[in-house]
Amino acid sequence: MNSATGFSAFSFFLPLGIGIVYLLLIGIGFYVLYLLIKLLKRAIAALDIYLDEKRNHRL
Repeated sequence: MNSATGFSAFSFFLPLGIGIVYLLLIGIGFYVLYLLIKLLKRAIAALDIYLDEKRNHRL
């Protein structure tokens, strides 16, 4: 087939490749969100421990 027909392997695989890249980026985004939530939970727990220690020493 020639380029005059309007169909080529490039025009078929390019959207497929872009779709795969988008899916990978979405997956990485969800994983980063999961890690961020995990980090924030630890930070809140550490802050609670810190504040509890500060309150107990004042009493």
